[in-house]
Amino acid sequence: MSTPVFRFAPSPNGYLHLGHALSALINFDMARAAGGRLLLRIEDIDETRCRPHFEAAICDDLAWLGIAWEQPVLRQSAHFDDYRAALARLDAQGLTFASFESRSEIAALIAGHNQQGPWPRDPDGAPLYSGRGRSLPAAERERRIAAGEPYALRLDMAAAMARTATLSWTETGAGPAGESGSLAARPEQWGDVVLARKETPTSYHLAVVIDDARQGVTHVVRGQDLFWATSVHRLLQALLGLPAPTYHHHRLILDAEGRKLSKSTRATALRELRQSGATPADIRRMVGLA
Repeated sequence: MSTPVFRFAPSPNGYLHLGHALSALINFDMARAAGGRLLLRIEDIDETRCRPHFEAAICDDLAWLGIAWEQPVLRQSAHFDDYRAALARLDAQGLTFASFESRSEIAALIAGHNQQGPWPRDPDGAPLYSGRGRSLPAAERERRIAAGEPYALRLDMAAAMARTATLSWTETGAGPAGESGSLAARPEQWGDVVLARKETPTSYHLAVVIDDARQGVTHVVRGQDLFWATSVHRLLQALLGLPAPTYHHHRLILDAEGRKLSKSTRATALRELRQSGATPADIRRMVGLA
């Protein structure tokens, strides 16, 4: 049997907090228990928000926690050409289209529809795309792209699903409702997901499946907030001929208001806890691993 390969994949757009510590420690502990390898991947596709000093702080915090990982570290920003190549493959199959609506235009469309009933939403609660861009002629699409108009490159979900058999994944953790075992993927719940934008040649969904395959990741261990996204990842893996890892979704650490910890809500950073005198053992206790 091949050696199990795990990965921890933070974005360097802020400092790590306790939620990151939980995920990193679970990956480290599971890799060690399985006699496997742990990789570190820096997910820096958002070049406007990602900063070198945040990446340095990530490595410093992980080392302080006692987590060891293999070198070299993969940085997504070094592989934009690979993501473009994958998009070209999907486009050649007729599975992508460009949408040019602005956020305000989409909001206005939804507001008008809400008089007829609720607008359908994805598992994260975001409104599904209307599908308007699918009918745009290819020549018009290319003209608008060449003219420099902002756009989102989307997966034609109906066409993509018509090309694949029934999909599933093996879940060794648990979803929000305790889902585990062999689970059916339902990517249609996400509608025409964004795969890239004018200013960014890939989305999280596309980059993560390509990089997991590139690095030979066999076990994806991450928070339950990404549980439903696994359906999209399984679809992209099938379309691109990529292997399917085993998935393990773990509990989240919530704040006093019941929200998951995040950089956007200014969750207390590990570096602040360190400066206040916390030890690695304290962090393990805080995240419920001791």
